[in-house]
Amino acid sequence: MANSKYEYVKSFEVQDVIMPPYTIIIYVHARDFCRFSEVHEFEKPNDVKALELMNECAIAVMEQFPDVIFSYGCAGEHSFIFQKKTKFYERRSSKISSVIVSLFTSAYVSKWRALFPQKELKYAPSFWAQVICCDDLQAYLLWRQDECHTNNVYDTCLWQLIKCGKSKEEAQATLRGSLKQDKHELLYQCFNINYKQDIPEMFRHGTCILKTKVEDIVKCKIDDSHVKRCERKFLTVNSANIASKRFWSEKGCLSEGELAQFREKLNKTTPEDIKSFLHESRLMLCTWIVVRIDGCHFHRFSEVHEFEKPNDAQALNLMNACAVAVLEDFRDIVFAYGVSDEYSFVLNKYSQLYQRCAGDIVSAVVSVFTSTYMMRWNEFFPQKEMEHLPYFDGRAVCYPSSEIVKDYLAWRQVDCHINNQYNTCFWLLVKSGKSKSEAQINTCDLQRTQTLEKNELLDRLTGVPNYYKSLPPMFCLGSSVFWDKESKLVDNGEGATGRIVVGHCNIIETGFWEAHPQILDEKVAVQMTTTVLLKSRPERAWVAGRKGRDRHRPDAAGSCEIRGATVRRAWVGWVAVERLAGNEELEQSLFGRYSGLSSSKKQKKIEDFYFVEKPAVVEVQTPSLVKRPKVR
Repeated sequence: MANSKYEYVKSFEVQDVIMPPYTIIIYVHARDFCRFSEVHEFEKPNDVKALELMNECAIAVMEQFPDVIFSYGCAGEHSFIFQKKTKFYERRSSKISSVIVSLFTSAYVSKWRALFPQKELKYAPSFWAQVICCDDLQAYLLWRQDECHTNNVYDTCLWQLIKCGKSKEEAQATLRGSLKQDKHELLYQCFNINYKQDIPEMFRHGTCILKTKVEDIVKCKIDDSHVKRCERKFLTVNSANIASKRFWSEKGCLSEGELAQFREKLNKTTPEDIKSFLHESRLMLCTWIVVRIDGCHFHRFSEVHEFEKPNDAQALNLMNACAVAVLEDFRDIVFAYGVSDEYSFVLNKYSQLYQRCAGDIVSAVVSVFTSTYMMRWNEFFPQKEMEHLPYFDGRAVCYPSSEIVKDYLAWRQVDCHINNQYNTCFWLLVKSGKSKSEAQINTCDLQRTQTLEKNELLDRLTGVPNYYKSLPPMFCLGSSVFWDKESKLVDNGEGATGRIVVGHCNIIETGFWEAHPQILDEKVAVQMTTTVLLKSRPERAWVAGRKGRDRHRPDAAGSCEIRGATVRRAWVGWVAVERLAGNEELEQSLFGRYSGLSSSKKQKKIEDFYFVEKPAVVEVQTPSLVKRPKVR
């Protein structure tokens, strides 16, 4: 790390450690899997090849990480259970979830061709992950398998009705309010399907993947004796009750202590019981979120794939392409900075992405980045086959002001410069004939020298004056990715549209930020994402003004006009006014006459003054940021 004045920003990092003795479970689920399955024409209600692909990805994760003792999956999800006393990544929540979802994503793209040789992967698949701190593994397994069974019965009935000519809405209406037994009777009487006999076990029970040890003969001696070696194998099981104590007693995957917690008689669990297990780290409101991802074991990865040293332009361009894909997918990201095998993504201050849940944000960003890396590898390295799967880890940090965010980015660019100068010296020494050990001795001495002395060494080694300054800016300054200043806000509230710029700029100096003030402009962030949550009144179906004045019924799109501000129905839920983000114009647009009151009195007045049909949240977007006179 660079020893610079900007290193103070590291003090904002929080260690999200999962304390023992909780069992760590990583729940991985596909993002927008319904659309993905439709685009790729998966068979409904279950596609055998798609399920086998998910299982292959789970095996790839378990092969890479021995601390995962078994996994359970169905449909578009998979749960990875770690051994109870694991020290994996020092039990840091964001690190564990991000590496699991990243490797799972890599495996999904890599193994797609083997399972779907006739289908092209049309766009990059992605996943998100949740960390579950479980103190009752049996209850969790019972819950997931019960969910698998319930969802599969429903989907089987739904798609049988659709195949018989009903529309999706009609099929859903037919099944609404029906019980499990009703669905079984529907399948048998109308479609001659016996659910327990005709539906494959993999669909009904899900798939449990276990690690087992098997003795294999690796060598035969002259005296006909055998040399045996224990090898780890993976066993795929479709059992009707993976939550029973008998099942795990037979498999022998759990320790005696873990098995002792299993009960003979199982009590039915509810989702509410499991919610207490979720390890949800909510990021502080009204702070800039920075998601930083790093390549795992990329030193080895670069050697295996023979990246050019000290910098491979194609590898860096591939990383930049992945960053562009992330910005296109997550419109709340306003800026990204990358160097070598790392990238930092800055979300705007008032982002509500995934309700600011750190694990969801980090895992989704890492997954999209990884998936794009896999999908576009052949575009940047057409002559190189990928030897092993890349994966990344990530973390999220909150910074209270844009000035500190600038210092964070300056810290990363200073680090880029110092590391690049050091690596350039090291690899020039190696290319000049020195061994790596000799070059390390020389560069260790260089670590105590100043920039000027390193530049003099580079000039001597190359014979080129000012050699370091002649290097491509991407190597020395890193890459900055952002929406250009001509981007405009759109009415649908999804964020900015326009051209994404990949530049190699000096972001330490103020000149860059003065030229692009919109990137970290808090007013723009407010205009893009400010939401006002209003108390619900079920008896009224429109936003109303005091004493019946200024009454506006929402149109078909669910929006209306109030004093020049666009109000859009956006989300289900209710709560009193949360925040106007300090934007005076937005406050005046809605509640100008109460701006002088205390927050508690203002909230009470607002609750009485404006209300919407339950349940609802309205999003306010003003047409401009020009301040208006106060409403008296």
